[in-house]
Amino acid sequence: MTDIERILPLWRELKVASADYVLATVVAVEGSSYRKPGACMLLAPDGRRAGTVSGGCLEAGVARRAWWNSEKGPVVQRYSSVEEDGDFPYGSGCGGVVYLLLERRSTAGPLLAALEQAFELRTPLAVATVLDGPQVGQRAFAGLPGFAPASGSVPAELQDLATTALERGISIERAISIDGTETRAWADFRPARHGLWIFGAGDDALPLLALAKEMGWFVTVADSRSQLATRVRFPKADALHVQSVLDLPGRPPAAPAPAFAQLHPTDAAVLLTHSFEQDSHVLAALLSLRFPLAYIGVLGPQRRTRELLAEAARLLHLSTNEAQIEHWLAELHAPMGLDLGAESPETIALSAVAEIQKSFTSATALPLRQVRAASLTTPS
Repeated sequence: MTDIERILPLWRELKVASADYVLATVVAVEGSSYRKPGACMLLAPDGRRAGTVSGGCLEAGVARRAWWNSEKGPVVQRYSSVEEDGDFPYGSGCGGVVYLLLERRSTAGPLLAALEQAFELRTPLAVATVLDGPQVGQRAFAGLPGFAPASGSVPAELQDLATTALERGISIERAISIDGTETRAWADFRPARHGLWIFGAGDDALPLLALAKEMGWFVTVADSRSQLATRVRFPKADALHVQSVLDLPGRPPAAPAPAFAQLHPTDAAVLLTHSFEQDSHVLAALLSLRFPLAYIGVLGPQRRTRELLAEAARLLHLSTNEAQIEHWLAELHAPMGLDLGAESPETIALSAVAEIQKSFTSATALPLRQVRAASLTTPS
């Protein structure tokens, strides 16, 4: 579960009650830090909090002074791992310095509303925020058509920064000019919420769904077997479809089948129906999409996947020559998952989710000590 999933329920409750709150957002770090810029924590007047800004070492200290620090408006506070006047640890146990923007409801409300909308729509969002000077906390948003904060005009340079971050897909910090005064601003780019489409509602889909939901992904479960694809078995699924193979495939379908209608290019799909007929039809439908997915995984040996691809090609009235099969196979993750010695449904799910996360982030999946060692030996 992500910060935003923890924060939104508390925020909605406070909003209904017209209660004030403090939002703490990591806007910069120096050195090592458990949480990175963009991490948030929401503080309620009764002491409740949701989200984190560190590994657990900063939260209590921030909560004690957040209301007092933000009393006169948004402010950026510095939290160090060492007391300014001594050697005792304080704050981030990772040994770094964390800068938090502390703000109340008036400026935090529009941000949380934008985060909620982007989360629900699964769309990327960029938020540019002024970090110092009299305009600290002022924001510009990019990525949500029609979204407009309730108050005031937005400086052109701040809006340009948000738009640039969205277009480039990265967070940016730079100096901008507002009313002739140079000030620091930071654009936080938040990618679209990832989705996982699980085709197959057998018992091995249960731990896969559980892990994917912990990752904060939007998860759909689809199967042609109505006795398996039920809310009783999958209460936490964001969407559930009983998908007849007779509806598949299309090239491209005039109206996408329900289980495919919400697919985004940033999503993943896994095939584990254990039915050759179902898997081949689903695979054909996935191959006929107008865009490639970030990840397509197929459970089972590669020999079976070759047979599935040959059948998918036949269903799509395409050539089944070996070159085409090899091309498709190179685009798939078959067998899916990383080599973790997986044998049980739970470890197989962990192996699959780990590989999907690797695909989403383009990370190496190497041990961090190996990555760290390589970075130390790489010439600058």
